[in-house]
Amino acid sequence: MLALSLFLFLLGLFLVLTRKNLIMIFIGIELIFNAASLNFVFFAIHDSQNAGLYFALFIIAIAAAETAIGIAILLNLFKTHQTTQMDELP
Repeated sequence: MLALSLFLFLLGLFLVLTRKNLIMIFIGIELIFNAASLNFVFFAIHDSQNAGLYFALFIIAIAAAETAIGIAILLNLFKTHQTTQMDELP
C-alpha cells in the first residue's frame, strides 16, 4: 500500500512540475492529497489507532474544498482569457 501511495505522490508531483495546463496541475494536486490520505489510512490500520482515519477524512474535506475553489477560479480565468495554459496567461 505504501508503494501505491508513493506512486500516486510521484505522479502528482510530476504533473504539477511538468504540465502547463491548469486542469492537469489541479489533478496533480489531488493525486498528492490522495497519496497523503492513503498513507494516513495505512498507518491507522497498522497501528490500530483512529487518528489517521480522522486525518484522512479531514484531507478529503480539504481536497473537496480546494477542488471547488480551483474550478471556480479556472472557469473565471477561462472566461476572461479564453485559455487554461499557464504560459498564455498574463
